[in-house]
Amino acid sequence: MYPIETINYWLGLAVIALQIVSVAFLALFFLRKKFTDLSPIADFLGTWGLWIGFLLSLGSVTISLFYSEILGVLPCGLCWLQRVFLYPQALLFAVALWKNDKSVADYSIAFSIFGGVIALYQHYLQMGGASIVPCPAVATSVDCAQRYLFEFGYITFPLMSFTIFAFLIIVMLFVRERAV
Repeated sequence: MYPIETINYWLGLAVIALQIVSVAFLALFFLRKKFTDLSPIADFLGTWGLWIGFLLSLGSVTISLFYSEILGVLPCGLCWLQRVFLYPQALLFAVALWKNDKSVADYSIAFSIFGGVIALYQHYLQMGGASIVPCPAVATSVDCAQRYLFEFGYITFPLMSFTIFAFLIIVMLFVRERAV
């Protein structure tokens, strides 16, 4: 198996790529009517967005479980709250794909907004910010400000989580538009 540093490095690169793609897709969403030659990309995201959301959420669930269950990185209270808003999305997307129901985009956006706010707050804590609310370390003794991963000077587990939530919101905007 690869050393954890190598895994962290490649995940960090994947997060940077996802952040770049997210910004590009967000720009596309707002400029899609002005630049009609980009409409095939918007159509692709509207058509395949549920599959993208399913694969991304399933991959995220798998990676988070790999780190906690195999590598032994214990999740803190805020990590668990982020998981509460991420894990159900894999199931929601699976059912939506089965029933061909694009209205799941609204639910994904809602879950992602709440999960993203929690992730940003925890990232703020891990970057040295002062605690506004206490870490919900009721079930675990893990400090929410403890960094287990820090790649490229800014990527932490919560920032990875936020990036995934933000990407899901952007893709679901295309899916929601296509459903109308």
